[in-house]
Amino acid sequence: MMGGGGGGGRRPVMMGMSARGMEITRQRIRPGTIRRIFPYARPYTWVIVLLLIVTAIDAAIFAATPVLLALIIDDGIIPRRVRVVLALALALGGLALVDAVMMYIEAWSSARIGQGIIYDLRTEVFRHVQRQSLAFFTRAQTGSLVSRLNTDVVGAQQAITTLLSQTVSTILTLVLVLIAMFYLSWQITLVALLIAPLFIAPGRLVGRRLQRLTRQQMMLNAELASTMNERFNVGGAMITKLFGRPDEESAIFESRAGRVRNIATMSSVYGQSLRIFIGLLSTLTLALTYGLGGVFVVHGVFKIGALVALVTLLSRLYGPIGQLSNMQVDVLTALVSFDRVFEVLDLKPLVEENPDAYPLPAIGAGRAAAPDIEFDGVCFRYPTASEVSLASLESIALPMPERADEAPILRDVSFLAPAGQLTALVGPSGAGKTTITHLVPRLYDPGSGTVRIGGHDVAHVTMKSLSDAIGVVAQDAYLFHDTIRANLQYARPDATEEELIEACQAARIWDLISSLSNGLDTIVGDRGYRLSGGEKQRIALARLLLKAPLVVVLDEATAHLDSESEAAIQRALKTALAGRTSLVIAHRLSTIREADQILVIDAGQIRQRGTHDELLAAGGLYAELYRTQFAQQETSNPEPAASARTGGDGPRP
Repeated sequence: MMGGGGGGGRRPVMMGMSARGMEITRQRIRPGTIRRIFPYARPYTWVIVLLLIVTAIDAAIFAATPVLLALIIDDGIIPRRVRVVLALALALGGLALVDAVMMYIEAWSSARIGQGIIYDLRTEVFRHVQRQSLAFFTRAQTGSLVSRLNTDVVGAQQAITTLLSQTVSTILTLVLVLIAMFYLSWQITLVALLIAPLFIAPGRLVGRRLQRLTRQQMMLNAELASTMNERFNVGGAMITKLFGRPDEESAIFESRAGRVRNIATMSSVYGQSLRIFIGLLSTLTLALTYGLGGVFVVHGVFKIGALVALVTLLSRLYGPIGQLSNMQVDVLTALVSFDRVFEVLDLKPLVEENPDAYPLPAIGAGRAAAPDIEFDGVCFRYPTASEVSLASLESIALPMPERADEAPILRDVSFLAPAGQLTALVGPSGAGKTTITHLVPRLYDPGSGTVRIGGHDVAHVTMKSLSDAIGVVAQDAYLFHDTIRANLQYARPDATEEELIEACQAARIWDLISSLSNGLDTIVGDRGYRLSGGEKQRIALARLLLKAPLVVVLDEATAHLDSESEAAIQRALKTALAGRTSLVIAHRLSTIREADQILVIDAGQIRQRGTHDELLAAGGLYAELYRTQFAQQETSNPEPAASARTGGDGPRP
């Protein structure tokens, strides 16, 4: 498909679909897909049985009505028998009423099954995606995932609901209509059957092409959704405006939307051409039936009422045959949706809970002291796309270069962060500090070695107890597009109003919240963009205090803040870190002078360890970093030692 032109002459917009995209759209339905569908229908067995019964009754009425019409003409109207006409007309009306009730029940049962399956699939996919490791989300396109959860799930349920009722209805209708037609005229029925294959062949020819177009259209829709998702959030909109690229972004969007339009147009043309061909055949067949049947009536082979009934039945015969032909297309497109949903469900989480996992003992319940944190010979490198399982799901994976010879991020890291004390991590950007903090709450698993909390291997404890024990505040505090109250209660849904206020006061943010017209019910905006960086950080600290974990991980919690915001956060951190085991990434070395232990990380290894004074006296990397940051400043205006135990770092690895 040809896309639109570039924007502003500055960058060419890609035209057509990439080779990777074309390869994806040519994928066939994986073996076993149909077999995997049936368990999703099992919870609705009784509704499906009801649907099939109602569908059978409806098919019987559908075939019986023309026969009654023939009887009204031949046995009532022509011989002028009024009572027969009235009785048969009354029966015809009764069947119409029954058919209306059956159609209502069919609509209810079909909707009940369909919406139930949509609910089951969506919740299962959502739950499964939530179980994926952090590596999965660093590589997956959000818009494509959302498309799988919406468009594909809706398409998948059609394989069970609409197609189920249509298949049964069509087959029963064909059988009953053929029986009625043989009863009226076996000669015309045989002619009709000889023509029937012409109604089936086009479906086979068009079906496979439509299957490829459907997969391609779904992938393009996912790309479009991903584009909108990235550009419509505050961060994306800000980048677009700051770099002056709205025209070019519009051109890119127009190109992608154009490809969606072109594919949708082709799908519509193929589908409509199939309907036109079948309609033409139906009309020609009716003309043949009127001609042949008319000759039979003239020669007295059968009556005129039978001819009218045969013509009606013939239209009801080729209609289901055409539906069977279309059904091949519908089944294939529905199977594409199911296949795409199963692709997500087949992803195996890189970090999974051990089947024999046990709760981390006594965390937060009667324990006298916080647990220690221990790293024992830990090595780690970030996983590749194949290891994340996205290699088999390229349509939602971000294209990223793989380097097989990439050096490990951490190499034989061993240390003990004593219980109830503060351990600071310092070092150059990319040294592996953030990676260490990611291994503590088990966002990743080490390639080798062990991470322990309170003497327990984090790989052997339940994820729930681990998350209950650990509280994390990152450099860029993330807030949901919701109220301040909802963002705080994410840590403790049962927190009372008094507890919320107490946490906010401890985090030095209550004065601001109480000054807002809606207080705790103020909407913070997308990612919290209605608040300043320091205000978001203090709300994140209040959320941590509300959770009251015994292990605190701070990843550059005061980086890139103004002096006033940093001072307020440092005061709040005194409360946050009191009596807790703390692991803090520090870039501003003045903020960790009072740390109980400082680990100097460089190139994935611990180069130095000790207190601030010990490391300065020993010289080496820490002393060099400290002199670089503060030697000139302290010569002219010595800075008092900060009492807060925190700091920041550079970009995350």
